[in-house]
Amino acid sequence: MQSIRQFRRFVVSGLALALVFTAGVVTGAQPHMVNALGALQTAKSELQAAQANKGGHRLKAIDLVNQAISEVQAGMEAAGG
Repeated sequence: MQSIRQFRRFVVSGLALALVFTAGVVTGAQPHMVNALGALQTAKSELQAAQANKGGHRLKAIDLVNQAISEVQAGMEAAGG
């Protein structure tokens, strides 16, 4: 069971890294925004993988991370990327 979780995290991290790399090539003028987006997506994956026994705080954190992802994407679009 633990190895499945580790494999899942490895795959998700790899996909996030590939997404960041691809986004970095497309939006090379915004490396900090691209890095922030990748970090937020990784944080979201980790929060989703965490146990749901946090008194609603895990779900609130996921919601806030989703909002931050949207804001970073909107900022990138506003800057022309």
